[in-house]
Amino acid sequence: TTIHGFSSERIVPVYRAYDDVVRYVAISDADRHPDLHYAATIHHGIDVTQFTAGAGAGGYLLFLGRIHPDKGTATAIEVARLAGLPLVIAGVVHDAGYFRTQVEPHVDGHAVTYLGSVGPAERDRLLGGAVALLHLIDFDEPFGLSVAESMVTGTPVIAYPRGSMPELIGPDLTGYLVNDVAQAVAAVGAARSLDRAGCRAEAIARFSSDRMVDDYERLFEQVVHGTA
Repeated sequence: TTIHGFSSERIVPVYRAYDDVVRYVAISDADRHPDLHYAATIHHGIDVTQFTAGAGAGGYLLFLGRIHPDKGTATAIEVARLAGLPLVIAGVVHDAGYFRTQVEPHVDGHAVTYLGSVGPAERDRLLGGAVALLHLIDFDEPFGLSVAESMVTGTPVIAYPRGSMPELIGPDLTGYLVNDVAQAVAAVGAARSLDRAGCRAEAIARFSSDRMVDDYERLFEQVVHGTA
């Protein structure tokens, strides 16, 4: 059974009740709960054929995800302003008050553009055209699909080292782990010279759906043979 994050601590006793008969799989080491036993950690995989290599020619920074304090949308706006680059925001508003007070006042169609929800083709275009993806989260995220998607286009990710981010991002290879706004701004400058082809190759190797399937097949074989 793959546990895709915990809705709350109240659900843990339910999982614990089956801990002796079920093999649990974590989507990241960061999401492992200390009260449960796990057969493996298997990171998510994505269909890498849906993402094309991008050169970052758009010259903008990108925020991709739900608009919520947890996701750090307002922090992304501040980083983009200090870095002197336009910010494109794409995602569904999950906190209307936060959007109204912390995000919308900055949206002018130039320095900050808000696109709302975008489909797969537009997502691919936006990711490939960005200098970097800003993922300055304020919670321990179990996994970040947008992080993997960005890196597969060759666009580096600048993130706070919360939750699974240190597992997903290879510093100076597929992105940068930063501790504050100043470091994030500095990372924007570094992102311009990062080897995007190398970023893409590393991300495809680590986050393709083929790799994920291989990992699960290997685990299932171990379960069948009693070695997991």
